[in-house]
Amino acid sequence: MKTTKDEEFRDFMTSRWPRLLRTAFLLTGGHHHDAEDLAQSTLARVYAKWDHVRGSDNIDGYVRRIMVHVHTDRHRRTRIREWITTRVPETPTADRTARLDERDVLMTALARLPARQRAAVVLCYFEDMSQSEIAAALGVGLGTAKSQVSRGLAKLRRDGALNALRPAADITARKAAR
Repeated sequence: MKTTKDEEFRDFMTSRWPRLLRTAFLLTGGHHHDAEDLAQSTLARVYAKWDHVRGSDNIDGYVRRIMVHVHTDRHRRTRIREWITTRVPETPTADRTARLDERDVLMTALARLPARQRAAVVLCYFEDMSQSEIAAALGVGLGTAKSQVSRGLAKLRRDGALNALRPAADITARKAAR
């Protein structure tokens, strides 16, 4: 007997699914995923009451009424109350687009360094390794590691693109120190 009930419900569900989904889509304001959730929740409730639903004179009307009730219940639970105010509740955040541009300039400048100098500079300034740790990581002597870091920094200082990123006071102070 359970098999007949299940088959009957499955036949109903497959024949009505497109129509239920379209109605749910319209009820949810055009949100496809919410519409699918609503249609599935409706069918779950219909299945739980299938004996009562199938005895109804207007099964489609009964199911639509269940869908509206399910939607109303979901809407009540997720409602966000709005308050009219003159203050903006969000705190402003800094525009980080410039930082992305700076990062791209830095990465391009690093890419222009020879491989060993780039590795030495990255290990020294981004990985915060000591000169002896850099030498061990690169498989070179301590003097070579120091010179690779020094030469890499010198090339980066001469890079015109990176000079544009430095604050004007920093550039003036460095020129005065020479």
